[in-house]
Amino acid sequence: MAITQLPPLSLYIHFPWCVQKCPYCDFNSHAIKQPIPEEEYIDALLFDLEQELPSVWGRSLTSIFIGGGTPSLMSSESMQKLLSGIRSLLPFIDIETTMEANPGTVEAEKFNGFFEAGVNRISIGVQSFNNDFLSTLGRIHSSDEAVNAFKIARKAGFENINIDLMYALPNQSIQQAIGDLKIATELKPEHLSWYQLTLEPNTAFYHKPPANMIADDLLADINDEGLKYLKDKNYHRYEVSAFSLSGENPAWHNTNYWQFGDYLGIGAGAHGKITRADNQQVIRTSKRRNPKDYLNKDKSFLDQTRVLQTQELPLEFMMNAMRLKNGIPEELFFQTTGLLISQLNQVLRKLVSRDLITHKDNIIKPTELGFRFLNDILSEFSAENFPNLDNSNKIDFRELT
Repeated sequence: MAITQLPPLSLYIHFPWCVQKCPYCDFNSHAIKQPIPEEEYIDALLFDLEQELPSVWGRSLTSIFIGGGTPSLMSSESMQKLLSGIRSLLPFIDIETTMEANPGTVEAEKFNGFFEAGVNRISIGVQSFNNDFLSTLGRIHSSDEAVNAFKIARKAGFENINIDLMYALPNQSIQQAIGDLKIATELKPEHLSWYQLTLEPNTAFYHKPPANMIADDLLADINDEGLKYLKDKNYHRYEVSAFSLSGENPAWHNTNYWQFGDYLGIGAGAHGKITRADNQQVIRTSKRRNPKDYLNKDKSFLDQTRVLQTQELPLEFMMNAMRLKNGIPEELFFQTTGLLISQLNQVLRKLVSRDLITHKDNIIKPTELGFRFLNDILSEFSAENFPNLDNSNKIDFRELT
């Protein structure tokens, strides 16, 4: 076996405030009720990162993602301070630095400053170009503002832009869903995220579902027609809900997630996943969710730390990797878990026999059927199916043979 190296390292930064909470949103976001303690929060983020450094000593960043909430609410001066501070703590050169942005006019006017601060990829949360649907979703921008925000981002210098769109909206027709895609593709963003509206627990929509949610058969038709339309417009689907123009510029930060890479998480409610080379552990972390708790200097930033058990690693790996349309090379499983793919052979053969995956030429990937029924694939990798896996099965990441 060759030397197995640690996976790439990314950084996720959570900005927890937004103008108002959308009824479908289950992220850790809080509507603004008083002035945002922006300077205090930036200082806390950098101190949070400083506390994380011992776990990633000697490693450098490959991507940064600033999500929320609505990060574009912060000032460009704060963004400059944040990215400069990160660079002084963790080395990086010419990496993908993404910021989520609201299409509202006030935020869009700051795009120049964000670009100059070092953000080089922007993800615009459009959701729909139909004003009626935007109202249903609780969005505070209009269709025209969304188009203008994209144009402002281009003028500011952004050459890598993602547009977020949702489908299966209440009472949405196939024509309306394709209409959203038509407007989006005419703008020619480098990347599209097109995903289904789902009623997640702890959201307003979950507790009081909107009227006229579409039926499953119409949902399937919208999905089929949308995929065909995007393919015709040269948007290549490389993940369940991710499409890149001409197959270029896939989101590196998200791809690192899907390939079971490592990432630090800083900010209120941020999650992280780190591989420790010294003790062969994969560790998941989460930070305090409430911004007031996060900013409380008498409390630790850290909320929870959990070491993944060896039996959990197959599911932890596959629930990310099987989202990728082209699958993953089998050696990636060994490189990121320390386990041999042969230890999954019984499950892999079963899934191949059910036409849910293919496993050939050292590549494991979902079939078209499997891509539609990912939960069926993932259920086979649950921990109870691997009772004999323990740390004695793992290969030392630093081992030479």
